[in-house]
Amino acid sequence: MLLGKVRLFMAINIQERIGESLKTAIGNVLEISPNEVDPVIRRAQNPDIADFQANGAMALGKRFGQSPRELAEKIVAEVDFGSIADKPEVAGPGFINIRISEEAISEFVEEMDSESLGINEDKDTHCIAIDVCGVNVAKQLHVGHLRSTIIGDSVARMYERVGRRVYRENHLGDWGLPVAMVLEQLLSANTDLDTLSIEDLNSAYKNAQLVAKDALREEEIAKQMQSGPHRFAEIEEQNTGALAAQKAAKKVLNELQSGDLKLLEDWQKLIDCTMSGVYESLKLLNVKIGPENNRGESFYRDRLSGVVDIFIESGLGEEDNGAIVVRFKDRERPMLIRKSDGGFLYATTDLAAIKFRTQELKADRLIYVVDARQRDHFKDLFDAAKLIGWDHTPDGTKADLVHVPFGSVLGGDKKPLKTRSGSNVTLSSLLHEAVDRGTIEVVKRSKNPKSQTYGMGEGELCDIGRQIGIGAIKYADLSNDLVRDYVFDMDRMVAFDGNTGPYIQYACARISSLMRKGSLDSTAPIYIKEPQERALALKLLQYEVVLRDSILYLEPHRLCAWLYELTERFGAFYQSCPVLNLEDETTQQSRLRLADLTRRTIVDGLDLLGIEAPERM
Repeated sequence: MLLGKVRLFMAINIQERIGESLKTAIGNVLEISPNEVDPVIRRAQNPDIADFQANGAMALGKRFGQSPRELAEKIVAEVDFGSIADKPEVAGPGFINIRISEEAISEFVEEMDSESLGINEDKDTHCIAIDVCGVNVAKQLHVGHLRSTIIGDSVARMYERVGRRVYRENHLGDWGLPVAMVLEQLLSANTDLDTLSIEDLNSAYKNAQLVAKDALREEEIAKQMQSGPHRFAEIEEQNTGALAAQKAAKKVLNELQSGDLKLLEDWQKLIDCTMSGVYESLKLLNVKIGPENNRGESFYRDRLSGVVDIFIESGLGEEDNGAIVVRFKDRERPMLIRKSDGGFLYATTDLAAIKFRTQELKADRLIYVVDARQRDHFKDLFDAAKLIGWDHTPDGTKADLVHVPFGSVLGGDKKPLKTRSGSNVTLSSLLHEAVDRGTIEVVKRSKNPKSQTYGMGEGELCDIGRQIGIGAIKYADLSNDLVRDYVFDMDRMVAFDGNTGPYIQYACARISSLMRKGSLDSTAPIYIKEPQERALALKLLQYEVVLRDSILYLEPHRLCAWLYELTERFGAFYQSCPVLNLEDETTQQSRLRLADLTRRTIVDGLDLLGIEAPERM
């Protein structure tokens, strides 16, 4: 039996297990330490010949003055894979082809067929803080928030899946002059804040900008202020008020900062109104962000002076014409952390947030899922934090500060997605369109007597339509390389064929239908005999490795690609390997277990993307 080795596999993976055996063999052949060599293991391109290929003999032969093929033959003669792999073969000028044994695959799969699906939990008790969403008070969520929110949520889910403690922070833009301008506009118009709507807020925001005289573009001010990431999503349609409007707004802001109870109550109503719409969209998106995740600029406002003082006292904060800046040796631009008039900036708030997350939350990884245009801001921010020592937790653990940049969502004209009127597309309208499209497709399919959904009630069909529509949007976004822009194409997204969310959801529903028709014995042994069984099993055994790689590189699209490949492998298996219409009960139960494991793995993988898996479609 291989169980001891199987448990070792579940801790490291097949490829690493093979690598260790090859390192030992190479070390013995060349009389060197195994740690000095790299077997260079790759997945074989032709699965009919091998599962893995080791190419290390090519470089090692040159290094030690030996024929690569002769060296490969010596390694093959020396290596001992135990029962994990068949006897390897040398091919070409020195490639070593390795094929995993059927016995090993069967036992590996049986070991994976558990509640954990073979995923080992990390023991690290430090928190991971993920900065997502970035809502601005008085503004509706737009399509730009879609990427930050679902990417951050997926990354958080993956970390939680391996046992890490995660804090998702919605860094609210809820303090400062822009919010004061909106509040002043509402109060001057005698608006009843108890009946406030998000439309009222949006109107007040726009009016506040229009009233302003001699306005400067927000982008120009942002550059001057070294602004943080939570203002740039709206740059193109914003003008920051100046002069008369700013004067009135500053008066409101000063009164807020002084603790005026009535104004603070009114300010809270703005936040509550904004967030009610936000929570509606987040719930529809199946994103794990609630009130407990809100920690806005207002939370850090009493910490800003202390942050600046620490930089001044350490000699890292320099006076520059009355302002306080942080300078870096490798770039000309300084980072402004306090204006000459004593005011603070978004950069100051972001530094306070880093200090809080590493020193109080004791997070050993801070992840910021923010627009790629903010690279310079985060470089300055992270370098400043490192200078002051906030890249370590109180126990001395190194804290990684990571910016996860992403590209834009484009319309059919390859320009940032807009409505026909030229305004930003609201996230709510986009999501409801997706739900409508998903529901139309489900209802259409339900009219076919052979459909899984035939005879279902309207409520059930609408719920499935919601899952399909939202899943379609999320998968389309997450399956793209994050830093690249992508074209938003609803027709393609909701399609039931190709590399789409509905295609994977539908495959999962088909397996669920298969399991309802069969009678699974979860204790029956799994036997891997046919090529399609083998291909499916080996793909399943990659799950933990793919998940770990997705976490390592913070790239959910790796998981998306693998789920699509797994779905394709199952399709090939189902076409070639009958499951229900078999007289051989042993083979039937083996294939049912393999099918059920595939279903549960797809469901688990989709959940890591925040996508639901309907049992019927």
